[in-house]
Amino acid sequence: MSEKLVVGISDYKKAKGTGMLVTYALGSCVGICLYDKQAKVGGLSHIMLPDSAMFANVETNRMKFADTALPDLYAELKAMGANPARLTAKIAGGAQMFQTSASSKIGQIGERNVKMVKQVLAALKIPIIAEDTGANYGRTVFFDVADGSVKIQSLNRIVREM
Repeated sequence: MSEKLVVGISDYKKAKGTGMLVTYALGSCVGICLYDKQAKVGGLSHIMLPDSAMFANVETNRMKFADTALPDLYAELKAMGANPARLTAKIAGGAQMFQTSASSKIGQIGERNVKMVKQVLAALKIPIIAEDTGANYGRTVFFDVADGSVKIQSLNRIVREM
């Protein structure tokens, strides 16, 4: 059994060779698994918000935002031996957990998170090879760095591999 590294909200972890990266209870947050299959280097980020710009004057956790966490994780994976040209992504989360009015920015946070994650990954030239986003239920992500497999577990639903 490989080491289990738990990724909290506004956090990321990385591993090389082996390791099970796990993040629990993704609601509107998005979990992003980045992986270089050949180097067996991977990371899992649990972002909470799409954009750090509105918090520019505040000392803040860069791992909280898609626009800062993903470039930071990318750089750290590269330093561990990942080849940027081989990195792929699998993403999960971005649910709308509560009924809100259509015009509510809070109600659209999951959708906005997914949109920003996709924009940042495109800018980094990292293809998304699997996705389980949207809907109205939470997800737990299990990412095995040994083989790049990702399992998604949700309450009252079958475990899905992507």
